[in-house]
Amino acid sequence: MYLSWRTMESKAKTLLDEGEADKLERIAYILKTVAHPLRLGIVHLLEQHARLSVSEICKMLGSEQSLTSHHLQNMKLKGLLSVKRDGRSMMYSLKERDVSLIIECLENCQCNM
Repeated sequence: MYLSWRTMESKAKTLLDEGEADKLERIAYILKTVAHPLRLGIVHLLEQHARLSVSEICKMLGSEQSLTSHHLQNMKLKGLLSVKRDGRSMMYSLKERDVSLIIECLENCQCNM
């Protein structure tokens, strides 16, 4: 029997109270936001450095500036990063420090891959 995502989602919401369902939605939103190797690299760097510019991130990850800027903007719009101007540079930092805990848990996961 095939169930659509919407059907499964509505059934799951009836099994969970609204607060739990909302919490799971937020977790899924964060996971989707960081679910790219470059974005994970950015989070990893910002765990180690309080603030970094786009050019510093590009240099450390060996990535192109346009692609890196695109991912930084996406993460900023979704609330994971904050940005402040420092002279001519935009300095990025983790807004949600606990995101690094999620990644740490996944690094230690013994899933079959």
